[in-house]
Amino acid sequence: MKRCSDRGQVALEYIGFVPILLFVALCGIQLGWVAYAEEQAGTAARTAARAEARHKGRGEAAGTAAISGGLASTATFAWSNSDDAISVTVTLTANSIIPGLGAHSATATAVMPNDDPNGDRP
Repeated sequence: MKRCSDRGQVALEYIGFVPILLFVALCGIQLGWVAYAEEQAGTAARTAARAEARHKGRGEAAGTAAISGGLASTATFAWSNSDDAISVTVTLTANSIIPGLGAHSATATAVMPNDDPNGDRP
């Protein structure tokens, strides 16, 4: 009686499992990209609010400069100013690297005391 050979079985199992490994790796990278976008939104909001509180009109430029990489081009700033405080909400759009998954909007808000309510500082 002749026994069947198992040669090549491991190769077939590996080929079947590779797409699952790639998908898990892409999900991990996507999670890191979203977390990075959230962190960048927070940094931009704090920087923009701080700069605007000290020097009126300079907040958006400072916030954009605080964002690294390609996320800076997707930044939008929404301001809410009063005599007491400067509030800014920054929204960044992080595109997906996983096919079929939509872009993620990272939003952060920062409030700083208004050091220059009259805009008198140079």
